[in-house]
Amino acid sequence: FFFTEPQFCVILIILYIPKMTSYLSIQNELRARNGKSAIPVHSSEGRASIPVSFQQNDEDHNDISHIDHGVTQAPYEKSFSPYDFNGGTTVAISGPDYAVIAADTRLSSGYEILSRNVTKLHALTPQCVLASAGCKTDIDQLRSVLDIRMKQYRQNHRKEMTVTSVAQMLGNTLYYKRFFPYYSFNVLAGVDSEGKGAVYSYDAIGSFERTPFSASGSGQSFLIPLMDNVISHKNRNDQRRELPAEEVVEIVKDAFVTAGERDIYTGDAVEIMIIRKDGITSTTFNLKAD
Repeated sequence: FFFTEPQFCVILIILYIPKMTSYLSIQNELRARNGKSAIPVHSSEGRASIPVSFQQNDEDHNDISHIDHGVTQAPYEKSFSPYDFNGGTTVAISGPDYAVIAADTRLSSGYEILSRNVTKLHALTPQCVLASAGCKTDIDQLRSVLDIRMKQYRQNHRKEMTVTSVAQMLGNTLYYKRFFPYYSFNVLAGVDSEGKGAVYSYDAIGSFERTPFSASGSGQSFLIPLMDNVISHKNRNDQRRELPAEEVVEIVKDAFVTAGERDIYTGDAVEIMIIRKDGITSTTFNLKAD
């Protein structure tokens, strides 16, 4: 617009103002949607939103059923693991003409006891026993694979596999699954072709060695120091002597009582097998059940 006098000429500039959504319109929109939305918030950190809900009346205001307790509405990080640690402790000791292998019978998951009578020992031959602790499903699958290969060997060669051959076969089986390993901690015990006791210790992917004794599972850290002193005779000044199988069985019982006092995954009972050239004898010793 221009006035008649030039000195009073004023130019009116109309500025473009972008359309902005008012809080009242958002509130009305949320009420129309029954409050199931969120107010957008813009910040330097990026887009975000604030969940809101507007109450219609006093009855809705006193209703607490809309409160989310982290069960259905709020996003939570989810994870999945194909493994589960079901606890358990195993130990094996070799002697001059025998081997003693033992494991507890408790099956647990977290702080829950699933069973009190599940064996962790599995006889592969009349002179060889496998003890496994870890994930129960992986242990069962490993046992099935080993049983099939043992049966194939028996049918092809018309004889049982020796304990040294079983040890190598177990190592190969574990190594074959090295990229998705069996979640099992294995100890193999038996009597070799010379009649001597043999114990083999394994890691998860098949590396193994022959040792005087071995232990695995949740109570391993409690048994190894005791076996170092009693079986390997380390840090002792008295004369070392050969232990008979019956005395080793008593040592194993005391060891599992000790482990059961400190490890919640070890308990209920311990199954003990004595392996000799003429076969396997088994006994069970009850532990505390709490």
